[in-house]
Amino acid sequence: MIKRESYMQKIRPLINSDLVKVLTGIRRCGKSVMLDLIKQELLQQGVTPQQLISYNFENMSFARLCNAQALHDEIISQTQALTGKIYLFFDEIQEVKDWEKCINSLRIELNCDIYITGSNAKLLSGELATYLAGRYVEFVI
Repeated sequence: MIKRESYMQKIRPLINSDLVKVLTGIRRCGKSVMLDLIKQELLQQGVTPQQLISYNFENMSFARLCNAQALHDEIISQTQALTGKIYLFFDEIQEVKDWEKCINSLRIELNCDIYITGSNAKLLSGELATYLAGRYVEFVI
């Protein structure tokens, strides 16, 4: 995996912040690789693997979670026994119907740090500005 240090330098100061980190870009530009690099860095900082929760919504294994309520319920269930900060990674989040509602709710309910990826047009259209206004930062990859 190629270290993409120029992007990491921009993302690193915001790790553990309350802001949702939104990684956008065209298909195959390296958004998923960036999520892996962030996870790698967190593990090197002492975060346990149990604190990292990841979903790639291009994977049909997660099709049952492609609506806001189902995803929310799954995350809440999965994190009940965990202590400390939880790191949530959602790849291709635009595949989840009403994902903005879920992300905002998790941000409020949990002690978490959230990272999401998606294509520019699909991800930043719709309700993003309404639900996450002022609570997210976008990185174009």
